[in-house]
Amino acid sequence: MVSPRTSSFTPRIMLSVLNPRFLCSFLLALCVPPAVFAAAPTCTLRPLGPGHDDTDQVEAAIAKCGQSGTTTFEAGNFNITRKMTWNLVSSKVDLHGFLNFQPNIQFWLNANNTYRVVFIQSQASWFVVTGSDFTIDAHNTGGIQGNGQPWWTHFSASSSRKDGDGRPISLTIWKATRGVVRNFRIESPPFWSSAVAQSTGIVMDTMFINATNQDPAFSGKNIVPNTDGIDTYRSDNVSLLNWDVTCGDDCLAIKGNSTNIVARNITCRGGTGIAIGSLGQYANMSDQVSNVDMENLRLIRLPSNVQPIMAHGVYFKSWSGSVNGAPPTGGGAGPGDVHNVTARNVQLTGVTTAIAIGQNYGTTGSVPNAPSKLKFGNLNFSNWTGTTSTKLIVDLECSPAVNCTSITFSKFSVTAPSGQSPQITCQNVVGLTGLSATCQRTT
Repeated sequence: MVSPRTSSFTPRIMLSVLNPRFLCSFLLALCVPPAVFAAAPTCTLRPLGPGHDDTDQVEAAIAKCGQSGTTTFEAGNFNITRKMTWNLVSSKVDLHGFLNFQPNIQFWLNANNTYRVVFIQSQASWFVVTGSDFTIDAHNTGGIQGNGQPWWTHFSASSSRKDGDGRPISLTIWKATRGVVRNFRIESPPFWSSAVAQSTGIVMDTMFINATNQDPAFSGKNIVPNTDGIDTYRSDNVSLLNWDVTCGDDCLAIKGNSTNIVARNITCRGGTGIAIGSLGQYANMSDQVSNVDMENLRLIRLPSNVQPIMAHGVYFKSWSGSVNGAPPTGGGAGPGDVHNVTARNVQLTGVTTAIAIGQNYGTTGSVPNAPSKLKFGNLNFSNWTGTTSTKLIVDLECSPAVNCTSITFSKFSVTAPSGQSPQITCQNVVGLTGLSATCQRTT
């Protein structure tokens, strides 16, 4: 039985539905196609041409279509003259051309003209991507042109390179969640090619990095230091897939508080190799690195006139236990822990040393430094083949304050130059297994 209260309520509803104003609004809503409400914004850009500045039109397009939309860059060079941030949310960018950052060195070195969002060593960035659930696809035809040659020549002539000096990172992924960058080229980066900082769930797939000197005056010299392929920092769940890196420094650098990092199918041409570090630069901050899984790595020495160094396969570096100066150029004594690092299926061609651990980074002068308190443990190296250019194929120099623990080798078949017996050194290592050659313990 319907209560009187309910019975009296029903006519009021019926009257409101039959109200002409309500009825018109209701019928109008039914007649409007759903696509009107669901349509996502789309933007298409073409370069303005040589001598023109594309920064305004690029920023306007991202502002309009970077939220739940699609932005398409046609082929060609988009000239960028000032720092730029893309805030991308549930959106896609098709970058068929290049963001062509103009080599106005003194302009970029002014701290007001770059971002300092990557805390470590106060590094500068001229292009920052942030947001969530985005994809940037450069289709193997586009990316970033860093115009690095004037930078390399300038700093080689002045010999004034220092961390934090204002040379810009080409591509910085910062405070981003679930982002994808794919089929992306970075040509001639002045400094680090890319960085992922304070981000989670980032995939960078099919990346091509090229930092190659073209100035014949510097043939046979490494004038492209600090052109790392990528540096990760304070980030979790980062996948680096199908990379080809030609550089004069770290191919990949896994820095402090990087966790759950995957690297697959990585080719490194020249430089210092794949780095875990540097770590422990800041005395009041702990650097934690864990669960780094690397597979199918190739490290190749280039002709010496192109790039004279190819230092390591994989190496680990921490600052000493003493404080020498202050960041960004100095520091040390920072604590931390590195564990669960695996590198398997690795092929070497003429690297100086296959695997190394060094814990005296940042040492200056002849005064003895305190031993590092940053610990390396549970490091696994399996299925390594290839050659080194020196007889020192493995060099493990760990801190006496904490020791390195549980270092495992399996199917390790790296050979020294013809006629030389392979040498393996180890210092303060507890739990080393799997090497056929005898470890020469050093003091």
